[in-house]
Amino acid sequence: MKFSESWLREWVNPAIDTQQLVDQITMAGLEVDGVEPAGADLPGVIVGEIISTEQHPDADKLRVCQVAGLAEGLQQVVCGAPNARPGIKIPFATVGAALPPGEDGKPFKIKKAKLRGVESHGMLCSQTELQLGEDNSGLWELPVDAPAGVSLNEYLALNDQCIEVDLTPNRSDCLSIAGIAREVGVLNKAPVKGPEITPVAASISDAPSVQLNAGASCSRYAGRIIRNVDVTKPSPKWLQEKLRRSGLRSIDAIVDVTNYILLELGQPMHAFDLEKINGGINVRMAEAGEKLALLNGQEITLEPDLMVIADAESPLALAGIMGGDPSAVSEGTQHILLESAYFDPIAISGKARRFGLHTDSSHRFERGVDYQLQAHAIERATQLILEIVGGEAGPVVLAENDLVPTPATVQLRRRRILAGLGFSLADDEVIDILTRLGLELSATDDDGWTFTVPSYRFDISIEADLLEELARVYGYNNLPTTTMTVPMAMESHSEDKLSLTSLKKGLTNRGYQEAVCYSFVDAKLEALVNPEGCPIPLQNPISADMSVMRTTLWPGLLSAVQYNANRQQPRVRLFEAGLKFVSPDGSLEKLVQTPVLAAVVYGPRADESWFGKSEAVDFYDLKGDLEALLALAGLSQFEFAPGSHPALHPGQTAELRRNGSVVGVIGALHPQLQRQLGLEKPVYLFEVVQAALIETSTPVFAPLSKFPEVRRDIAVIVDRDVTAAQLQQCTREAAGKYLTELKIFDVYEGKGIDTQRKSVALGLTFQHPSSTLTDEQIGASVDAVVKYLEEKLNAAQR
Repeated sequence: MKFSESWLREWVNPAIDTQQLVDQITMAGLEVDGVEPAGADLPGVIVGEIISTEQHPDADKLRVCQVAGLAEGLQQVVCGAPNARPGIKIPFATVGAALPPGEDGKPFKIKKAKLRGVESHGMLCSQTELQLGEDNSGLWELPVDAPAGVSLNEYLALNDQCIEVDLTPNRSDCLSIAGIAREVGVLNKAPVKGPEITPVAASISDAPSVQLNAGASCSRYAGRIIRNVDVTKPSPKWLQEKLRRSGLRSIDAIVDVTNYILLELGQPMHAFDLEKINGGINVRMAEAGEKLALLNGQEITLEPDLMVIADAESPLALAGIMGGDPSAVSEGTQHILLESAYFDPIAISGKARRFGLHTDSSHRFERGVDYQLQAHAIERATQLILEIVGGEAGPVVLAENDLVPTPATVQLRRRRILAGLGFSLADDEVIDILTRLGLELSATDDDGWTFTVPSYRFDISIEADLLEELARVYGYNNLPTTTMTVPMAMESHSEDKLSLTSLKKGLTNRGYQEAVCYSFVDAKLEALVNPEGCPIPLQNPISADMSVMRTTLWPGLLSAVQYNANRQQPRVRLFEAGLKFVSPDGSLEKLVQTPVLAAVVYGPRADESWFGKSEAVDFYDLKGDLEALLALAGLSQFEFAPGSHPALHPGQTAELRRNGSVVGVIGALHPQLQRQLGLEKPVYLFEVVQAALIETSTPVFAPLSKFPEVRRDIAVIVDRDVTAAQLQQCTREAAGKYLTELKIFDVYEGKGIDTQRKSVALGLTFQHPSSTLTDEQIGASVDAVVKYLEEKLNAAQR
């Protein structure tokens, strides 16, 4: 439900500002989805009047207009709109005015200009240029009584806010200004005063014949004939603006009035062209195979469980959902039949979705409409129609059967208030809250009260509903609280740190299994893996192969790989989180215990399957798994650099650095060590200090751009010793802030390339947060990247 604040304040006007109003509505259980201005600020845009026009001497489609509105006198404006003509009132953007921002996000400044040699002092505007409507067919023609020279902001009362409320399905009573106003009035103990609706006396005797043949599905139907209406008359500006600010566009005066009643009172209505109805109105269930062309151009085949509004010959409308096109009001309509009905929610629920529809009417009828509102809505609509398009109204015909819902009564016991809410309320406060909500106190006894529920509150049927209303109006934030006492200290969890569990889950999700190895390892294996280390020997080892403290987690993981490979397990993925014990001289005094995370991969990349050959795992598989962990802590803070380790292959070893400090190492097991361990296939390992992985930054929300991404690919030739990290760093430095993704997708060395050089292909993806990037902007960024790579890395574009 979307509505304007000014419209709501016509009904109820508490002494609170917009933010307080929004907070109050939300805390009452009607969640506010958003608040936005009713229109852009339009400084310098006034109501202008075209006094005269003449053809532009050098352009067939341009007119030279003399426009009144400024104190300095007539202003000459060149305009190409087809409806520019003398005597009309239009929005006039004077020199210096600022129109709403376009796709580039910048306001459009109005300046003096020459169009085909003729000076133009301003601009005459359409609805779309002011972002105040969807009509861009020509100038926006304002009512003839619009005062020339008045600011458009002032004339349209644009100092207003549009509030959108996301209602739960049980609160259909708030799908109207009347319903929201009732809530605001109750919460603020403020009077609610809607428009004065007096019954319109019949001036003609014409009355529709109405038959109800759908049982409880339609138990009440009101209809009224109005003759001699002038549909060519437009809706007044106040009506169009209220519809626009509620998310509906103006169509014609009759449709606008029915939409207005839907928003104001919550009663869906429809108007038929009386001359297109054959006989009386019959509300009935459809016959199998009947056809109906809807207002949206869709032709549907009806089924017996669908309810229709029909005449003596055929269906006219799909009841509660959408009217039919053959009987719709058109420009030639002179006589109309207004209808206002009550449909049982069960009869309408789900029927619109069967045809891919969701209309404002079905949205309300599915949830429940006040079953006593129909005649009242007819009178209000008649009042507005006669004021706007004239006509002569007949009497209101109200047809109903014995299945009309009756007001529910609900008992509330005093003891249930304490038991259900946890606190007691004084009797007078209970009665005050519930009667302000519209409930009527019908009986009182020693146990409590009995209340009669108003016809618009479908959601109140049991005692618990009344308890909810008491808590809601009293204020959830005012309910007393009791502090829970727990005999334990709760550990704090900072968002600046990841948990070790999250790192472990990251690896298990990628196919690893956790290993738990002993901290004691074989001295010989330890010497092979880390010959430069000084492991601390145990004074009383369990066995000879568990005689020293590990200086790295790799000996235990390699032993596990050996164990699995010897037992016909060709594919191994293991990780371990634990302590390594490092002492520069092998003494306990200088011992440092460091938590690290290590992993090992061995064998084929994927499990054996029928769809393809198995490929051996390589360095980049393990590096990709490690990068997935680094992404949790912020991948941009890490970099890989060529490194060395006595247990790793000299040409396939990299150091992992964070902010310049080495925090880990990754690489392929040295072939000589691989042979000594009796492993037939290459082994890849990494080990990283846990603290480097766990430390992260507090997550910050960044809105997603609604505008398209654009990708540009470039290939550059660089020296063979230039690393991918260098290329990526230089590219990011030169590409600008709209570069959102950078990929290296190809590396080529060979024929056509210098033997000391290589070709690297880069994929650059750009995206602007608030507009669509132009080819010029993207081209400039790509050119800057190429030039920067040439300067920094001696690169040449291929």
